[in-house]
Amino acid sequence: MTSRLNPYLSFQGNARQAMEFYQGVFGGTLRLNTFGEFDPDAGPIAGQIMHGMLETPSGYTIMAADAPPEMAHNLGDTITVSISGDDGLELRRYWDKLSASGKVSVPLEKQMWGDEFGACTDQFGIPWMVNIVQRG
Repeated sequence: MTSRLNPYLSFQGNARQAMEFYQGVFGGTLRLNTFGEFDPDAGPIAGQIMHGMLETPSGYTIMAADAPPEMAHNLGDTITVSISGDDGLELRRYWDKLSASGKVSVPLEKQMWGDEFGACTDQFGIPWMVNIVQRG
């Protein structure tokens, strides 16, 4: 797997509908995971999308999620740049540079889905997510 750079869209309870719409526009394979799949105690957000990914025949990738209630969701601030892949050395180097003069909201560390993940906002106010895929 090579590294991938793509938009990550944030929604307020309608990520499933949005991603199904984008699949209708661009075609491709859509994978959706709910909060309930990862947390049996997710309560009222159990059916909402924790992570969705559309991969299109043209090579586009769009990722999305529903913002949990404790996260702010402001229209206009609903896109993040996502970098993902399995080259941990390369991705950690990107993370170090992006987060060094910015603000870390989620430290780069192993998450409940098994990958290393971190989120930060760089010194220019651009939000980033880095996901290092862990192979079996």
